[in-house]
Amino acid sequence: MKRHLLLQSFILVIATAIAQNPTSNKGMFKVYEPGYYQNSILKGIEKYENAQTPVKQEATFKLDPKGIFIPTDKSYFKTSWHQQPVSQGNTNTCWSYCATSMLESEIYRLSRQEIKLSEMFTVYCEYIERAQQFVRTRGKIEIGEGSEMNAVIKIMKKYGAMPNSVYSGLLPGQEFHSHDKMFKEIKAFLESVKTRNAWDETTVVNTVKSILNYYIGEPPAVFNLKGKGDFTPKQYLAKVAKINPDDYVDVLSYMQKPYWKQVEFQVPDNWWKDASYYNIPLDDYMKILKKAIKAGITVSIAGDVSEAGFLPREANAALVPTFDIPSLSIDENARQFRFSNGTTTDDHGMHVVGFMEREGTTWYLLKDSGAGSRTGGPEGNINFGYYFFHEDYIKLKMMTFLVNKEVMKDLLPKFSL
Repeated sequence: MKRHLLLQSFILVIATAIAQNPTSNKGMFKVYEPGYYQNSILKGIEKYENAQTPVKQEATFKLDPKGIFIPTDKSYFKTSWHQQPVSQGNTNTCWSYCATSMLESEIYRLSRQEIKLSEMFTVYCEYIERAQQFVRTRGKIEIGEGSEMNAVIKIMKKYGAMPNSVYSGLLPGQEFHSHDKMFKEIKAFLESVKTRNAWDETTVVNTVKSILNYYIGEPPAVFNLKGKGDFTPKQYLAKVAKINPDDYVDVLSYMQKPYWKQVEFQVPDNWWKDASYYNIPLDDYMKILKKAIKAGITVSIAGDVSEAGFLPREANAALVPTFDIPSLSIDENARQFRFSNGTTTDDHGMHVVGFMEREGTTWYLLKDSGAGSRTGGPEGNINFGYYFFHEDYIKLKMMTFLVNKEVMKDLLPKFSL
């Protein structure tokens, strides 16, 4: 009897050790040749110098995916309806693309309308908001192209929305968006306003509008939809898209602010210091994400895509290597540690549109507007514009997501205690 118990104990110890110490992943150094960004986006932008010598790339240390299970086809995933991926071009406007894409899916879920909204209408209005706040704060806000996903909600509440067919932000003949020159001009102008102490709000806003109009065109104040009549952006949002911006909340999970409180997400792109984020423990964060996507409610999500386990070229995938941190050690402390020391940043937003489960693990399908998801295969490839994210990567590196608050209804009462 004692021998039997000793044998059982020995087997349990070995099994536990194996479970806690899975096969170690290996890394590799990789030099990447120019991809979709250089070969398609930049070459498609007007006046791009094709003869420019590409900058020599340094070798990057990445996870070697050999021998690791990674989904290879987006058809493996159970997906919710969404528009096909579109490129953000040479802009830093992923925040608008991912949140807009999520709201398009919400329009379809709620009213079965297939509507393509204008990302650039939101971007245009966001620049106006920034110009106003730059004056009102006497230059004490972040001036950049980046923003947060809930900025789309903020803009919709104030300005409304419009279809992409009415306003695309592309001038005649343009294939891809390019905001490089436009942003530099806006930033230089606002810096000169601060230097000259020229704080006339009307003049500043009108000047920023004139720069925007030159580079991306002016959105119409009223537009006509065939068979439906004339609409302002606010009327279009209320009567056609029928989306209520107040139905969407941003969910956060980090330890530097109290859980079960609405808090500020302390990153530069939250330039207006929004403090409406619902901060919840990490386990609840992951449960809400899975609950939403399994119920057919998609989410837009943002976090870090600069890790060794982020493999756009090799596999259109993101996972956490064991040489970074073993799966069983990923918790709120590991997450906060990386955010606090700057290795986790809020640098990209995407749209979660599907999931698959395999051997107790959940993988998520993310629709993307960036160039990385387009480099791993030719246009027309079934995975073009998509990523496969392991749940561990989201748990460790994706900081916040925007979702319909109906999936939070069981947790919202905790915020009023």
